[in-house]
Amino acid sequence: MFLLELNWFAILVAWVVAFIAGSLWFGPKTFFPVWWKAMGRKPDEAAGGSNMGVVFGATAFAGLVQAVAVASVIHFVALSEPGFGALSGALTGFLLGVGLAAASSLSHRLFAGHGFTVWIIEVASDVLNLTLMGLIIGWWR
Repeated sequence: MFLLELNWFAILVAWVVAFIAGSLWFGPKTFFPVWWKAMGRKPDEAAGGSNMGVVFGATAFAGLVQAVAVASVIHFVALSEPGFGALSGALTGFLLGVGLAAASSLSHRLFAGHGFTVWIIEVASDVLNLTLMGLIIGWWR
């Protein structure tokens, strides 16, 4: 089974780095205020609902799933490319971010009435995180 062949240390490092990058991206001094306003929310409204443990736990779990998915794609792509490394991993993560995260979420945001600003802020974080994951996993492949 190919999952046993994955570098789980690289996956865990990639997951933590992406989680930190996402936390910085949506921090109170970075994009959170602009994103929150673009979502139509007031500055004094609480984010995430009543149970932030569930919000952060689900977000962390989703990030781990993403890291395993990136590692899986890299595993199969690298089988046919002997020189696969950090740059190829970053490109793989970037393409997954643009091709899957960005493309699939556009219609969700537009139909929800959130507009392009929300989509760009969210997708830029996703693309960055997946690129970082690919870079780290490709490096330690």
